[in-house]
Amino acid sequence: MTVIVLDIEGTTSSTESVHVGLYAYARPRLGPYLDAHRDDPEVRAVLAELGAATTAQAVKVLHGWMDGDVKATPLKTLQGRIWAEGFAAGELTAHFFPDVPPALRAWHAAGHRLAVFSSGSVTSQRPWFANTAYGDLSVLVGHWFDTVNAGPKREPASYARIAQTLGDPADLLFLSDVPAELDAAAAAGWSTTGVRRPGEPNEGTPFGAHPVITTFEELTI
Repeated sequence: MTVIVLDIEGTTSSTESVHVGLYAYARPRLGPYLDAHRDDPEVRAVLAELGAATTAQAVKVLHGWMDGDVKATPLKTLQGRIWAEGFAAGELTAHFFPDVPPALRAWHAAGHRLAVFSSGSVTSQRPWFANTAYGDLSVLVGHWFDTVNAGPKREPASYARIAQTLGDPADLLFLSDVPAELDAAAAAGWSTTGVRRPGEPNEGTPFGAHPVITTFEELTI
């Protein structure tokens, strides 16, 4: 039995759907969300980490991070909470490449375990998989990892940490469109497969020694 660990952006879903769709949804809502949840301990911790005395100061930093695609934990936390509310309200629907849902269901039915490791917070991962045009895919996923509970995606130690939960690294397979992430997983003893999606940012990036697929239908387990 293989444990298949999935990246999201560029792997299961288009990068544009996150960077354009979700970012555009969250951007104007950051300030109002901070004002409405200032008594929330997690929001207070975010503001303290930002070192911002006012909402305007906090939003300026957060928008700067969004513009630079900075994987900062305070930003990921707030975005995840805002997106979760958007999904719950029916204002957002997650994008998945059409080959992904049937593959996930087939792998799950065959007894393979599924997990997610994304730079997006776990708070945003769950509703992303739960609210799709293909139904609720979150029921197929057993474990969720992000840069907070696992660590940076380009460091082998993060994959070693995940293996402590999922089991023997030799049984773990990581699917990603980012070669540096695959390198880190391989250094931790995992199997890896690069995902080269047409039209995605890493379509022309060399994957080195990693096997490469263009759709999940091509994966042999």
